[in-house]
Amino acid sequence: MKKKMSSQQKNEFMWGWAFIFPTLLGLIVLNIIPIFQTLYQSFFKTGDFGRGNIFVGLDNYIKVFSDSEVWRSLINTFKYAIIEVPLSICIALVLAVVLNRKIKGRTIYRTIIFLPMVTAPAAIAMVWRWLLNSNFGLINNLFNLDTQWISNPDIAIYIIALVGVWSILGYNMILFLSGLQEIPKDYYEAAMIDGATGMKSFFHITIPLLSPTIFFVCITRIIASMQVFDLIYMIIDKSSPAMADTQSLVYLFYQYAFTEKNLGYGATIVGLLLLITLIITVIQMKLQKKWVFYN
Repeated sequence: MKKKMSSQQKNEFMWGWAFIFPTLLGLIVLNIIPIFQTLYQSFFKTGDFGRGNIFVGLDNYIKVFSDSEVWRSLINTFKYAIIEVPLSICIALVLAVVLNRKIKGRTIYRTIIFLPMVTAPAAIAMVWRWLLNSNFGLINNLFNLDTQWISNPDIAIYIIALVGVWSILGYNMILFLSGLQEIPKDYYEAAMIDGATGMKSFFHITIPLLSPTIFFVCITRIIASMQVFDLIYMIIDKSSPAMADTQSLVYLFYQYAFTEKNLGYGATIVGLLLLITLIITVIQMKLQKKWVFYN
């Protein structure tokens, strides 16, 4: 027989649900329900003049798998993620290790690096668009260059990825700092007694004990990079020759759903992105057993 809950347990149970209910409600209303609505919409075609939806079954999915523009946008998204995720994690990890030590002015350095995270993405994009302008941009004028940073189809997506790295460094660094401060100093002291160098301590103590945090950052950054939109929308001009080689899947969804009013096909693109993200996440969850060490 199940034991009856005491009055204190009932009180704690009720207060627990009371505290998580607003977050749970927001998650359901703002995330869960829209996901199912989007998947439902993907089986329809928007009616003429935006009136009514026409059920088309799997036609949108058949079309999306044969649409060269969709696959091109997917490749652009992968290009962005391949640059942004590893660089932002590696650089942020090094910065976190350095700024976790007792050095003069480390609070100031931490604040400066974190500042882009509290700046509006639109403001960041506009500043970088000015810096990278080929005619009057500060970078070209400062280094006496004549490079088409954001209008050259061959390099534009990589430049945007580097801007993404710069803008997310502070967030990653704070997460790594919180993980580093949970590692007992006894390990480093024992390693120093045994004659281990700083690099050996980093690879044999810091990385293994910080692996759960690294795994979390890796998961969240891949998901976020697959959804890149604002930087591309704000930095790349619609008439730019580099637009076709920089637009992401989310940007393509925006074009179909809100510019061309083809909500069904736009929802199908989001469904494809959701499927790809889920597959990548599942693979990461399987592989983490080999390199993530939980205390």
